[in-house]
Amino acid sequence: MSSLSITHYFPFPRIRILRQRVSGNAQKAYLKAVPNKRFRPICHICGRQATGIHSQESRWIRDLDFGPARVWIHCHYRKIVCAHCQKIPIEELDLFDPYLRVTKRLARYIFGLCKIMTVQEVARHLGLDWKTVKAVDQKFLEEKYGETEYQGLRILAIDEISIRKGHRYLTVVLDYETGRVVWVGKDRRARTLRRFFSGMTAKERKHLEAVVMDMWDPYILAVKSKVPHVKIVFDLFHVVSQFNKVIDKVRNSEYRKASKANKEVFKGAKYLLLKNRGYIRKSKVRQHLEELLQLNKVINTVMILKDKLKHIWTYRSRTWAEKAIEEWCRLAHTIDHPSIRKFAKTLWRYRYGILNHCDYPIHTGRLEGVNNKIKLIKRKAYGFHDLRYFSLKIIQAFTN
Repeated sequence: MSSLSITHYFPFPRIRILRQRVSGNAQKAYLKAVPNKRFRPICHICGRQATGIHSQESRWIRDLDFGPARVWIHCHYRKIVCAHCQKIPIEELDLFDPYLRVTKRLARYIFGLCKIMTVQEVARHLGLDWKTVKAVDQKFLEEKYGETEYQGLRILAIDEISIRKGHRYLTVVLDYETGRVVWVGKDRRARTLRRFFSGMTAKERKHLEAVVMDMWDPYILAVKSKVPHVKIVFDLFHVVSQFNKVIDKVRNSEYRKASKANKEVFKGAKYLLLKNRGYIRKSKVRQHLEELLQLNKVINTVMILKDKLKHIWTYRSRTWAEKAIEEWCRLAHTIDHPSIRKFAKTLWRYRYGILNHCDYPIHTGRLEGVNNKIKLIKRKAYGFHDLRYFSLKIIQAFTN
């Protein structure tokens, strides 16, 4: 008589494997499992012993593959009476969770695969429905990352990411010092960010010192209303990006004013004016830029403004930084163009965030890298229709 046994592969003391059956081509294996009556049934919710048996049930659940064979277990279990929970739950067998059709160990394997593969790829690999795979992955994500971890936060970076067309956004909050994505919320409104701060205790809010963001009024309003002591820092990248749009409007205006001969010099200058001069290496391109600047005084002044704007963020003295902003605004008002004047007013109104950069020399560059990786996650999965699941996947990807 053979002494071979498969029971060692099922180290669950609360069940007994009674029999097995393998399909003709050995591609599927079917097992029958029943509760081990040497143990008194316990509640899967509270872990206490049952006061009685309510009914007998059974279900088919999928287990880890055994070699090339897909393994299915026909598991019998009991619904019990729990005096502590005041419910009729199923008994705990350590084999499966009540609402999943896979064993706990297969669920852990699925969760591990979903870290490096898409839901569809895992589903094809294991021969499961993608909804089952997603449900398993989301269950583990909720357990690990469902509650926001606020401890140790001192400096935050806040930005939005577009998730689809039609101005649909997610707000991303990053721990600036560790690079961990702390929280992801739907939309980019003031109430979105207020939800994040509302989850913090008074002590955790008091521990915050600074937050870096762009000049988006709803975010500013949320920070000032919930954590008024926190220093708001405006990022150089976003300010220069907005000024580049102003440069393009000025270029278009000057092109329309130029003579027919001079218009030839303006052609091909759009992206040339937006580049940093230090990155222009070809002599022909540099010559084109110099020719344009000599030809048009307004364009030349705008380029000087662009260089001076970047230089403001290099100051570490609030006094000198404020003087530089004043000088910049005076020079900007010498140009009779509505876009330049409007930008100068905006810069002066939000100067407090630029001056705070002297105390906290931080930027959203790290968060821009995070946003690029988030877009890669979304593109790899062909989009996420469940925003909660997408948010959890983002937090998982940046928790290290």
